Amino acid sequence: MTDTAAPTTTARHRHDAGPAVAILRGGTGEHVEDVIRVLVESGVRAIELTTNTPRWQDGIAWAVDRYGSAAAVGVGTVLEPRQLDEAAALGATFAVSPHTDPAIGERAHERGLGWYPGAATPTEIVTAWRHGARAVKVFPAAQLGGPAFLKQVLAPLDFVDVIPTGGIGVDDAADYLAAGAVAVGLGSPLVGDALRDGDLDGLRTRAERLVAALAR
Repeated sequence: MTDTAAPTTTARHRHDAGPAVAILRGGTGEHVEDVIRVLVESGVRAIELTTNTPRWQDGIAWAVDRYGSAAAVGVGTVLEPRQLDEAAALGATFAVSPHTDPAIGERAHERGLGWYPGAATPTEIVTAWRHGARAVKVFPAAQLGGPAFLKQVLAPLDFVDVIPTGGIGVDDAADYLAAGAVAVGLGSPLVGDALRDGDLDGLRTRAERLVAALAR
């Protein structure tokens, strides 16, 4: 992997499919496809299915087949490189981990997947970036100090693209973009109980509110 020095520009890109990444974790596996459908139809175009979600493989395959290039579909909670092989074969385009493991990064690049490793401290964030992260998952963002923490960290590290994740609510997601994030990752505050009980109406309301807030 390349040891990337800080560039002179502070221009930022957004995640491939928009500023919000929906994180699907847990549930029974029964409602995975319905949850993905509602999210994409509501305007959330980046879907992360974690490896500890029942039927995550089926969900990735279904989403890729159904939405193709209309949504970015990725795998989350990647703890071992071998998990990337299966995800890539199913059509996933990005991979997310709660930590930074260079071996996972190497395999992600070999498989053509965007790599979003987790990091918390400035040292960890720079290390992840220099190991080839497309963007660094700052985690757990809310517990680390929220947008105020992110703004302070990005003052000297303005060359790093970050996607804060963890404890971010629908109504404060835009604050993280204002603090310098290229996108935000939302799990249960967005998905709620939809993966467990199929509450799609509540999910649609939250997703539409999120998309509207991030578009301002």
